[in-house]
Amino acid sequence: MGIDWVSVAYAASIAAGGISGYLKAGSTASLGAGLLFGGLAGIGAYRSSVDSSDLWLSLGVSLSLGGLMGFRFYSSRKFMPAGLVALLSVGMVARCAYNLRNAPVKNE
Repeated sequence: MGIDWVSVAYAASIAAGGISGYLKAGSTASLGAGLLFGGLAGIGAYRSSVDSSDLWLSLGVSLSLGGLMGFRFYSSRKFMPAGLVALLSVGMVARCAYNLRNAPVKNE
């Protein structure tokens, strides 16, 4: 199995966004949330790299971030950072759903 580079890039962008929010605005909440969700997305990327049908953690993280940041974008109408994270998360949800739909069936 190869590395799931799309999920790795998503996890890295979430973590980098949290670090950027801390460095620019001094927001420890942004740092904590970015590292927490980025770390969980990183674990999900690892799990999907080992087993291409193990997408549930990635799906949960991207659904959570998509909902939260989508609400923030709707409330503030500011694309950065809420709209960007919501857009990336919706893309990850769609990718996970597509991969789950087309995953090979395991005979246990």
